[in-house]
Amino acid sequence: MTYILAIDQGTTSSRAILFDAAMKVKAVAQEEFPQHFPASGWVEHDPNDIWSSVAGTTRSVIEKARIATKDIAAIGITNQRETTLVWDRKTGEPIHRAIVWQDRRTSDLCQRLKAEGHEAMISERTGLLLDPYFSGTKLAWLLDNVEGARARAEAGELLFGTVDCFLIWKLTGGMVHATDATNAARTLIYNIRKGLWDNDILEILKIPECMLPEVRDCSADYGTTRADLFGHEIPIRGVAGDQQAATIGQACFAPGMMKSTYGTGCFALLNTGATPVASTNRLLTTIAYQLDGKPTYALEGSIFIAGAVVQWLRDGLKIIRSAAETQPLAEAADPAQDVVLVPAFVGLGAPYWNAECRGAVYGLTRNSGPAEFAKAALESVGYQTRDLLEAMRADWGGAADGVLRVDGGMTASDWAMQFLSDIIDAPVDRPEVLETTALGAAWLAGSRAGVYPDAEGFAKAWALDRRFEPAMAEPVRSARYVRWKRAVAATLSV
Repeated sequence: MTYILAIDQGTTSSRAILFDAAMKVKAVAQEEFPQHFPASGWVEHDPNDIWSSVAGTTRSVIEKARIATKDIAAIGITNQRETTLVWDRKTGEPIHRAIVWQDRRTSDLCQRLKAEGHEAMISERTGLLLDPYFSGTKLAWLLDNVEGARARAEAGELLFGTVDCFLIWKLTGGMVHATDATNAARTLIYNIRKGLWDNDILEILKIPECMLPEVRDCSADYGTTRADLFGHEIPIRGVAGDQQAATIGQACFAPGMMKSTYGTGCFALLNTGATPVASTNRLLTTIAYQLDGKPTYALEGSIFIAGAVVQWLRDGLKIIRSAAETQPLAEAADPAQDVVLVPAFVGLGAPYWNAECRGAVYGLTRNSGPAEFAKAALESVGYQTRDLLEAMRADWGGAADGVLRVDGGMTASDWAMQFLSDIIDAPVDRPEVLETTALGAAWLAGSRAGVYPDAEGFAKAWALDRRFEPAMAEPVRSARYVRWKRAVAATLSV
């Protein structure tokens, strides 16, 4: 039993990644599934699509690797966070499509709860903002809007879960209804300081506690898969939300260590250790991971548009055919031009949290062209990351170790990573294994199963691909960041 299977259930696709005993990728299978947009600002998934894509990719990756199911020691699960599901306790049948983390249908409810004065208490206990992003108000909406749901929930007939919880329930044939602390921490109804579902918040949102899963460590016993699913039972031994799994995969186990993941958006986490740190800069306080019953906390900031700005160059402006073209274009840009792009296509995330502002470009001249747009697009990701890191350092007050570990698709661009290092004035480390989210889930399961080393051994095994060191002169760095802040201020004022 020398393999570990990571299930990486994302927003647009599900993946199964098989790791060997040396934590190297043996095989990968991926399957996209449909997105549903029933109204403006609404985003839904069919739970059966989520389940079938996970079961299908798991079977595919076992076939691809040409191994026996009995050779898999354990499964680790990582997932899109905050997405909300409710299903029948007896049949497993969902009562509605899953409401996705991106969904904004509960904006009015959040505004009403703020007006009633609940935000300070909810934020203090959960570490989160009172925002439609999180699961709690989505669950309240389902209970209020699906016919008969509230009565059935109060009668104990319905179960709630995030995606990890739903998958565990399906994989174990309904034997286990559990989630991990990192996913619980994103629901808006979990007290991250006390480590339990918060009765006061449940009462405000009118959520019956009997619907809620048991909360366990990230590395724990989550039951075994049904034997008929994959031909042999497989223990489930690790669970973490995607950004926390990436933090683990980057071996950010010491307070002060930071990681930033660059996908469509960007998520940065700073390990703050055993004490939750309340943010005064509109960052989120969350659980980075929980092992042996002890939570480790983090400050988290999110950027809405990172890799998506490159997609905009390709699909919106049509000035590139592939992401790889941005680097040579940026290198060819006129250094005398100071074009600044604020990619607020869907508003700005942390630390601004302004959903209403929209994107803007500043400093255009008659000579501005594709090269200058590509350069400004890549630079915008570096500037936004600096915004996050400055907010984190101001909140924490601790001595961050000064190195930023990065992963995700955009990190393949050496030019973008060098600019990131220059503008944040800190080393940027790109690891050899870029599948950090799946690796984190695999390590959680593998360490529990005795296949992989403990946290200290895993941290020693973390391997560097390349370190980018800052090379920009301080006066240039300061002047460029001031120009960025002025551009953001102008964007927010429109």
